[in-house]
Amino acid sequence: MPPPPGQTQLPDWDGLKLRVRTLIASHRVMIFSKSYCPYCNKVKELFRSMHVEYYALELDVTADGPSIQQVLAELTNQRTVPNVFVNGTHIGGCDSTYQAYHDGSLQKLLGDSKDTEPYDYDLIIIGGGSGGLACSKEAAALGKKVMVLDYVVPTPLGTSWGLGGTCVNVGCIPKKLMHQAALLGQALQDSRKYGWQYEEQVKHNWEIMVEAIQNYIGSLNWGYRVSLREKSVTYLNSYGEFIEPHKIKATNRKGQVTYHTAETFVLATGERPRYLGVPGDKEYCITSDDLFSLPYCPGKTLVVGASYVALECAGFLAGLGLDVTVMVRSILLRGFDQEMAERVGAHMETHGVKFIRKFVPVQVEQLEEGMPGRLKVTAKSTEGPEIFEEEYNTVLIAIGRDACTRNIGLETIGVKINEKNGKVPVNDEEQTNVPYVYAIGDILDGKLELTPVAIQAGKLLARRLYGGSSTKCDYINVPTTVFTPLEYGSCGLAEERAIEEFGKQNLEVYHSLFWPLEWTVPGRDNNTCYAKIICSKRDNNRVIGFHVLGPNAGEVTQGFAAAIKCGLTKELLDETIGIHPTCGEVFTTMDITKSSGQDITQRGC
Repeated sequence: MPPPPGQTQLPDWDGLKLRVRTLIASHRVMIFSKSYCPYCNKVKELFRSMHVEYYALELDVTADGPSIQQVLAELTNQRTVPNVFVNGTHIGGCDSTYQAYHDGSLQKLLGDSKDTEPYDYDLIIIGGGSGGLACSKEAAALGKKVMVLDYVVPTPLGTSWGLGGTCVNVGCIPKKLMHQAALLGQALQDSRKYGWQYEEQVKHNWEIMVEAIQNYIGSLNWGYRVSLREKSVTYLNSYGEFIEPHKIKATNRKGQVTYHTAETFVLATGERPRYLGVPGDKEYCITSDDLFSLPYCPGKTLVVGASYVALECAGFLAGLGLDVTVMVRSILLRGFDQEMAERVGAHMETHGVKFIRKFVPVQVEQLEEGMPGRLKVTAKSTEGPEIFEEEYNTVLIAIGRDACTRNIGLETIGVKINEKNGKVPVNDEEQTNVPYVYAIGDILDGKLELTPVAIQAGKLLARRLYGGSSTKCDYINVPTTVFTPLEYGSCGLAEERAIEEFGKQNLEVYHSLFWPLEWTVPGRDNNTCYAKIICSKRDNNRVIGFHVLGPNAGEVTQGFAAAIKCGLTKELLDETIGIHPTCGEVFTTMDITKSSGQDITQRGC
């Protein structure tokens, strides 16, 4: 019977208490939730990842929801949602549920059979690159039983390599060494002006260089294996693939299969070069995966792409005396400061690298086999009907990289990926949507693809999982360097990005050309090196972007990066006394702003 007019009907408290107790008793997992609550959704995601059915009562869409929440508060002394019960036992909210999951008490309450059959490992890491190895060793040092799986799928030309990932085998290390080989060639030319006299014709031997670099890489591969053994980390040279929650299948080169379980998994599979998708690309072209161990000099080379990999490879190949052309679809160094990118390209052009702008290959044909052979490239303009044809000995594709996530069974256990690029979305603790699966390194969606970042993230993740730490990886103001012939170092925002975020009127850009003293005697490349800082006027002229184009840019940038982390301002730079004569001192004497329009040409050291 409805209440008399003007009176509010009181809740049937006894009936509500009975209803709540009945819901708790009749469901294996009972979640009192609110449909809009992110913490409620997180708890539901946890049970879904465990393949455990649950019943959720959404209190915000239930007529007597507030009254039920009051009953729950009296029953559990918890006023918030989610309010979780497992087999009649009160677990608590989101944090308590996750804590129970991590310490195993949730599985016990669920009567999970895995509780009686312990996991083989505490942690399995899929991928033995820089991040995976760092994470594995840190976890092992914290007393956990760890396995690392690493398997290199050979390139279309059959190239493969050892433990250590891209950086060590086909990335940073061989790239920097070949860059050094090219710099030595320039130093030889400069040396005559410094009085060095030599009659013998100087030439470069590709095979000797490759053998020496590969020998060094081999020593690193061996060192990583020894290090894992010393840390008691189990290493399998096998391809890992999820077949069910907490379980993977490992397949070695001989096709032999083993199965392994773990409480927690870390994805550290990295990326591999993307191909063009045109006739002849995989049959006749190479990528950076092949270049550094190529057993013969590549000869006349077309580099397709404008990524940092493309420009770095084009730069050192030209520095070794080869005929090099770069074919660019749109812009150089996408994602980097475009003024700096164009200066990088301009310097490369003055030193013999040819650029073909706004063309893309549509076919690669083999004219002659050999080491190297002869290839015919047909390319089409991106702006019209023009066709370009030319012969090369080698075509190197460097148009980007794809995450190695599509063939490891992630869909089997429900891990979500960005379907456009294969990358893995994670929260600020590198956790995927499946709570027991984490990801680090180049496969993270929207994060930096840099070796030191993967190493830092891997170490910190292990410490959070097993060492009681709460420190998260900081992806802001990470320094990096492009090792083109004239190196480009940066930290913080590109000028375009700074304008987008802060507004041009709120920025002051200081800049200067400079001439390294070492280049004055040979008399080369005056007013080519360039430095600029981008400052936020609204924040005491704090440096939010640091950019330098010059020799040893990586060394210069690394030092300033620490200062930028500490909140470096233009005033502090002005108060810093420079070391003379160095390239880095230019940042302590910069006084010309872009907005002033003044000439920045330098006439002395």
